[in-house]
Amino acid sequence: MRAFLVALIITLLVLPAYAQRMGGGKGGGKQNPAASAASDEQKRKNAQQEKDYKSALDRIPDKKPADPWSNMR
Repeated sequence: MRAFLVALIITLLVLPAYAQRMGGGKGGGKQNPAASAASDEQKRKNAQQEKDYKSALDRIPDKKPADPWSNMR
């Protein structure tokens, strides 16, 4: 009985990892040319968003480090 329970527990722990390796779903199929054109457009859009994000980060002023004991000295 113990051997059966151990085998069952091991099987239940291994099944999710095995299911991830199966390869089905969105990434497993062939892409058509229209999808690659859309992905190129998406890449350009993502690159522009990344550029805008970095420029917004550069506009944030540098903050001095906080000194919580400044009034105690």
